[in-house]
Amino acid sequence: MGKYMSEKNQTEQNAAGQAADERNTDEQIKEMKRMKRAERDFRDVQSLLLQIFMILTALYLMFHFVFGLLVMPSQDMKPRLDAGDLLVYYRLDREPSAGDVICFEKNGTTYAGRVAAVGGDTVEITEEETLKVNGSVMIEQEIFYPTPRYEGFTDYPLEVPAGAYFILSDFREGGEDSRYFGCVDKSGVLGTVIMALRRGRI
Repeated sequence: MGKYMSEKNQTEQNAAGQAADERNTDEQIKEMKRMKRAERDFRDVQSLLLQIFMILTALYLMFHFVFGLLVMPSQDMKPRLDAGDLLVYYRLDREPSAGDVICFEKNGTTYAGRVAAVGGDTVEITEEETLKVNGSVMIEQEIFYPTPRYEGFTDYPLEVPAGAYFILSDFREGGEDSRYFGCVDKSGVLGTVIMALRRGRI
């Protein structure tokens, strides 16, 4: 009888030990799964942060070297552009053609305007308030205002120097442009406007 009880106790102890080992094994497996999940989550966070960093770096490089932004500072380009519109310009285009809208700097101020003539052209603004380039009256379909002279600032006819541009605002009856401050040198050209986000429509 005593031997039977001893064997029974031993069996129960073995079973209890086995159950304890199984519990420990289950806990170890769960802990390993938790550790792997935490490691995977950490890698996911690292990957996300790296992607965000790469996107921000790409945007910085794009808008520092390729594109630029300018908030339209005045009504000089109305009705096409209004004060407060956000202009996106392409920095790599520093040699615009006649008719292009550009962003430029003159006398420490940043403007937007339309190229009316390029280096080598002869510009004249007549007494009838029309624009002539190389002797021809310009038909400007997007301009809805006459082009008066600003007396006392620029003498006509004017030959645009090489590497310079004669810039006019679209609002010809009061815009600040080359009639006032003269031709704009190529070094002052920031880029050609490629997109405008209208104020109140962004």
